[in-house]
Amino acid sequence: MTESTPEGLETRSARRVAETAEPEASGGFFARRRLLVALVAGATAAALAITGGFVMSSSPKTITLDINGGIVEISTRATSVAAALEGEGIRLGLHDAVTPAFDEPLHDGAEIVIRTGRQVLFEVDGEATTEWVAAMDASEALEQLSHLGRDVRLVASRGGGRAEVSLPLSENNGSVAIVADGRTQVVTYLGGSADDVLATAGVVLSVQDLVTVVDVAEAGIGGAGDARVALVVQRVLTAEDVVSEVLPYESIQINDAERFVDLPPVVRQYGVEGSATRRFRILLVDGVETERLLISDETVEPVNHIVAIGTRERPIIPGVSGEPIPDHIWVALAQCESGGRPTVISSNGLWHGLYQFRVDTWQSVGGVGLPSDATPEEQRMRAQMLQARSGWGQWPACARRLGLL
Repeated sequence: MTESTPEGLETRSARRVAETAEPEASGGFFARRRLLVALVAGATAAALAITGGFVMSSSPKTITLDINGGIVEISTRATSVAAALEGEGIRLGLHDAVTPAFDEPLHDGAEIVIRTGRQVLFEVDGEATTEWVAAMDASEALEQLSHLGRDVRLVASRGGGRAEVSLPLSENNGSVAIVADGRTQVVTYLGGSADDVLATAGVVLSVQDLVTVVDVAEAGIGGAGDARVALVVQRVLTAEDVVSEVLPYESIQINDAERFVDLPPVVRQYGVEGSATRRFRILLVDGVETERLLISDETVEPVNHIVAIGTRERPIIPGVSGEPIPDHIWVALAQCESGGRPTVISSNGLWHGLYQFRVDTWQSVGGVGLPSDATPEEQRMRAQMLQARSGWGQWPACARRLGLL
C-alpha cells in the first residue's frame, strides 16, 4: 500500500477526520456499529444506521481517501463507503461531509472525499450570522454559502487583537489577495492565520478594524491575479459629532391697561435665542459613516421678546385741551408736591412752597422773595401762570401720577 499520509492520520486504526475539526458532543460520532448523520455534498443531511456490521467482498480494492486535502490510498474488502470508513476507524462528526454517500457501493479505484464541518462567522448582505460548512478552505466555504445572498463574506474573529479565520484561506499554497487602504496586493498563502498573511503584506491592524474574506470574482476585485479569495481590511474609527441648532425666540405683544394708548410700545423683556446641542457617537468604516448613536441632548429654551402696548385712554387734561383747570387739580398737585404745606422747603433748599418752585422760576412769573413766604393764594396764582406758559411738564412726576401728562 502506498500512501501520502496527512497530519492526523498516523495508523490504520487511528485514521480520522483532520484534528482541526471543532469538537462535538458524543452524539455527533458513530461507533463501529452506528453511523449517525451523513452530510452529502449537494444533498441534505441524512441519517444512516448500520446494525449488523459491514459486508466484505472476497477481492480487495484499492481506493483513495481525500481527508481535507490529505490523500491516502488504502486496500479494503468493503463493499460500501460506510463499511470502508468504519473499517479504517474513521468517525465523522455531525456536520462533516462525505462523497459519495455512505450507502454508495464501492469499486476498485474509487475516491472518498471527506470534509470536516466547521462553524464559521459570516455576513450576508450586511447581516452577521453563523453557519456550519464542510469545506477545505475559504473559497470552498464561500461557494457553499453563496446561495444565501449576493454579498457573502467570512468574518475574521479579532480575539486578542489578532485576525483569525476558522479554516485555511487557500489550499496548496495558493494566492490570496489583500485589499486595504485603497490598494490590492497578492501574496502566496503558506498557511497560518489571516493575521500572519496581513503581516506578510505589511498591513497593520488597529483594534477596531474589520477583516473579512470575500470571493474575488463575486466581489469584483481587480488586480487580484489568480487569487480566488481576498482578505478585505476595513478601517474603523469611532468619533464624536456635535450638532448645534439655534432656537429663535418669539415676539409677543401684551396689552398694558396702565399705559396710555397714544404712547409708543415699550419693551418689557428682550428676546434671547435658545440653542439645541446634540452629541453623537459615530462609526466610520473606510471614512463612511455607518452608525450614529445619540449620547446627549441639551436644550436651552429661548426667552420671548415682550412688547407692551398701552390701552388706557388719555383723560382730558385741564389747561391743555382748553378746559378750565378745576380747583381740585391744584389741591391734588400741591398735595403731591409738598404734602399741601405752603411753607415747606426741600432738604437741599432749592424747592419752596406748595408747588415746589425754584426761586428763579418763581421770579420768572413775577414772584418776589421766597415762594415759601408767599400766601397760598399767591403761590397758586404763580403756579397757574407757570402752567399756562410752560404746561404740566414743570411738575413731571406728580403731573404724570395725576394723569396730567
